Amino acid sequence: MEKLKFVSVIIAGLFLFLQCAVAQEAKSNGPYMTRKTMSGKAKKYYEKGMEYNKKGDNKKAISEYAKALKNAPRFIDAQIQWAAMHYDMDNYAQAEVGFEKAIAIDPAYKKKVLYVLGIAEMQLEKYKESIEHFEQFLKSGSKNETLLLKAKKHIETCNFSLTSKGRPVPFNPINLGDKINTTNSAYLPSVTADESVLVYTERVRGQEDFYISVKKDSVWQVGVPMDDINTDLNEGAQSISADGKFLVFTACDRRDGYGSCDLYFSENKKGKWTKPANMGNMINTRAWESQPSISADGKALYFASNRSGGYGVKDIFVSHCDEAGVWGKPKSLGEVINTKGHDQSPFIHHDGQTLYFMSDGHPGMGGHDLFFSRKEKDGTWGKPTNLGYPINTEAEESTLVISLDGKTAFFARDKNKTENTATDDISRKADLDLYSFELYEEARPQPVTYVKANVTDASTKKKLAEAKVEFIDLSNNQRHAFSKTDADGEFLVCLPLGKNYALSVSKELYVFHSENFALAETNSKDEPFILEIGLQPIPTIAANDEPTGTSGSSSPLAEGKPIVLKNVFFETGSASLKDASISELNRLKNLLEENPKLPIRINGHTDNVGSVEDNMVLSNDRAKAVYDYLISNGINSNRLSYKGFGETLPIASNEDPVGRQKNRRTEFVIIR
Repeated sequence: MEKLKFVSVIIAGLFLFLQCAVAQEAKSNGPYMTRKTMSGKAKKYYEKGMEYNKKGDNKKAISEYAKALKNAPRFIDAQIQWAAMHYDMDNYAQAEVGFEKAIAIDPAYKKKVLYVLGIAEMQLEKYKESIEHFEQFLKSGSKNETLLLKAKKHIETCNFSLTSKGRPVPFNPINLGDKINTTNSAYLPSVTADESVLVYTERVRGQEDFYISVKKDSVWQVGVPMDDINTDLNEGAQSISADGKFLVFTACDRRDGYGSCDLYFSENKKGKWTKPANMGNMINTRAWESQPSISADGKALYFASNRSGGYGVKDIFVSHCDEAGVWGKPKSLGEVINTKGHDQSPFIHHDGQTLYFMSDGHPGMGGHDLFFSRKEKDGTWGKPTNLGYPINTEAEESTLVISLDGKTAFFARDKNKTENTATDDISRKADLDLYSFELYEEARPQPVTYVKANVTDASTKKKLAEAKVEFIDLSNNQRHAFSKTDADGEFLVCLPLGKNYALSVSKELYVFHSENFALAETNSKDEPFILEIGLQPIPTIAANDEPTGTSGSSSPLAEGKPIVLKNVFFETGSASLKDASISELNRLKNLLEENPKLPIRINGHTDNVGSVEDNMVLSNDRAKAVYDYLISNGINSNRLSYKGFGETLPIASNEDPVGRQKNRRTEFVIIR
């Protein structure tokens, strides 16, 4: 609300102007007295009140102004000062009464009184009366352009509040419990995609440090300090990556910093966080950079900054990372998101399409409200939507993060009050706890699931680090995500529902592994995909072991384990390849090009629907279609053969649709 600004700026200006401005005798409803024309006891009481006012003793000042008004009820300066003192003490009802009396004496005497009265009525949630007085101020002839602009914004806020409070959204915040929340303030949360790890800031004896909690049996465990990262200086707003392996955070006044506050990062390697490092001068400037949010694929970093080139005081920017790990120049999200005010605390959901942030520039309840915006088909951001009352209030809201399924929101709230807070400044004063609540459906992001896998050598079971992980959107054969396994041979990648994806896991000297995730017709997914992937080593082929494979024939060399091409698709009942097969076929082509001595045979299989004869022909034709594609793309036919097995080698039951689908497969085997 305006209250904080009013106390620090408007009240000070109002008092100076009340004490020093020359009384303006405008048209009045009757004779009244000002501090310039008043004399006798009333003036002495007034002057005594001003002395107490300067000393900060508002109660005694009010008492003296009251005495002055008892002696001279139409002493307008005393009336305004009496009301202003009540306002300063948060006695808004009394302030309203006092300012209205001053206006009744003469509305033109001090035009700012109309504005201040509107603010007091906003605090009392008397929005209609507040609008009326702001409109009177706009028509008063005031030359104060700053207050005129603010009055227009407050009218917008009042109208929005009237509508929002008449249509409240569901909101039932639940405290995260005493294992997380202590007597210290806890705020600025972030969670991993699988909701197994929670990182947050805790203020201990004036010092800000990071704490981490893990979830066990659906219960958050006691938070412990992140000693690998915490220092004697403050560690601020942070964002943990979807897989829990990368942390971006804010640190201020560091020796290696570029500005007042910079963004730093740390990586989790084999259970230990690396020494934090500055993200560099492509991200950080001499200005203020803070409140990061890392995208699910780790390739986009959203943050707030007051750097030049923005639209307002603080704007939201985004930087993208290339495959070499280099961050590009940050770009503003544009004027649809950013306003002339403060736009900050971004959170990009794991769907990559929904952005949550706080702003005092978009229409809201007053102060900073929470908003969300969805990305349009052309990649631009749509008009922000206010999350509504009572998620947003007249107080300051900030730092909202949303779970993978979009149903749960995490945020900080003053446990002694009703408002939700956690801005950089307020967190230093309020007594904050972490809460969660169920986010109403209209404000939820796109449903998302994730794939978590452990990649090993199929023969030795050794964990394979640095294996390439690529997900392809099969609707356009474009890359959805690219990653690598970590030192523990693991990866976690988020997949928005509503599309079909191909996964390829590959590493030098190994045969690639593919998976298919058919999510185009899925609107919800309760369970994620947990995989154990064993990569088969590519056998060493002697120089004199030249293959002599022919279509349908068997090689004299022993066969390896069949490798299913899970992303090769055919038209129904046909050997015609679908376009969605291209990425998988090219991956097989690349494998053969990188291993020029490697001979393979393409195998085709069907389910048991149809006649045995027809299935044998269909499986052979489909195997030949893959064979033909490879030859047409430069692979020597001497290295290739193909064979159809029809329905003779099922790998699952044909009694159910899932089993039949698994049996309809194309695979290849390495001829040793």
